[in-house]
Amino acid sequence: MAKGKQLRRRSHLALKKQAFIACGQCKKMIKPHTACKHCGYYKGREVVNVLARTVKKAEKKKQQQK
Repeated sequence: MAKGKQLRRRSHLALKKQAFIACGQCKKMIKPHTACKHCGYYKGREVVNVLARTVKKAEKKKQQQK
């Protein structure tokens, strides 16, 4: 009986398959209800300026190398 009870308790611990949707702007697969990390759009409008973020990241990397 103990083994059956243990297995029933652990039945909820299984991993679930992640759901992905296509981004409306760039058509890459992203998680639902999140801004796209490739183009920065969410619900048809830009919420993250990806180009500025990559430039800032490159500048920071260049400063760390000095």
